[in-house]
Amino acid sequence: MIELEGVPELIDPVMVAAFEGWNDAGDAASTAVAHLDREWKGEVFAALDAEDYYDFQVNRPTVWMDAGVRKITWPTTRLSVVRVGGEKPRDLVLVRGIEPSMRWRSFCNELLGFAHELGVELVVILGALLGDTPHTRPVPISGTTSDSDLAQRMDLEETKYEGPTGIVGILQEACTHAGVPAVSLWAAVPHYVSQPPNPKATLALLNRLEDLIDVRIPLGELPEDARAWQVGVDQLAAEDSEVAEYVQTLEEARDTAELPEASGEAIAREFERYLRRRDGGGSPPGGHATADGSDSASYLRDNPGGGRAKPTRPAKPETEPETGPDTEADDEDSSDE
Repeated sequence: MIELEGVPELIDPVMVAAFEGWNDAGDAASTAVAHLDREWKGEVFAALDAEDYYDFQVNRPTVWMDAGVRKITWPTTRLSVVRVGGEKPRDLVLVRGIEPSMRWRSFCNELLGFAHELGVELVVILGALLGDTPHTRPVPISGTTSDSDLAQRMDLEETKYEGPTGIVGILQEACTHAGVPAVSLWAAVPHYVSQPPNPKATLALLNRLEDLIDVRIPLGELPEDARAWQVGVDQLAAEDSEVAEYVQTLEEARDTAELPEASGEAIAREFERYLRRRDGGGSPPGGHATADGSDSASYLRDNPGGGRAKPTRPAKPETEPETGPDTEADDEDSSDE
């Protein structure tokens, strides 16, 4: 039994989770949860025992100095709670960690134990994968669930994916078997510029999350960071004619595929977001999983400085990638950006 003595009774709680690793291309998903935690000043109330789930030769602890005293931070998964104010206040339980190295079923059961004790009504898991999408277009976001009723009620896709999966897929299925409503939101990150950070993909995930759980998320500097990121990638791509030509090919394929998608529903959704942000005085929007479920060995995770970073030079494509089968993140555009 999990006892949470320091946590008050929560209001309509939603659990939002993201994990660094295979399901976090461009660090887009983990950065989104970190943004929520920072903007709403989350209070950590629990941390999973790192000994149970992590291989420290894969995810090494870090040593740091605090007033001359050496301390160690162990890689693990932490839970914090934030209260979203407004006319209809509600609480978010934020789960942020690293994809575990072992004992995934126990890991999911422990998180579900917290969800049960806190009265969580919905679990939203954020993920990001590498895809054949141009950086110049809105980031495709897909929402999937294993629950057919939830899919119909929340306008989501019922997942049909088969193949290798990560902790996002395992946790979603664990929620389904436990009778806890669960949704996965996936951002498609351009495979030719996959190095973190990717503020444009993070922004797209937060916009979609905002629509899904009906809360007003403060975006801070993310819209500006997303614009700066795109300008930087534009400049780097323009320096290489082959990369520029490849990006143009992706743009044409994307535009052709989306030609019928400018529906009244999509336009209305974007207009509603504009009205919400205008009334609230907010800013306007501005190796990993790939589309075929395989690893991407070219993906680099090294960015110890965090924060804003100049985009790295786009990788020059050797051949045009093939379109993969159905994936956990179907290549759909929610027009949420």
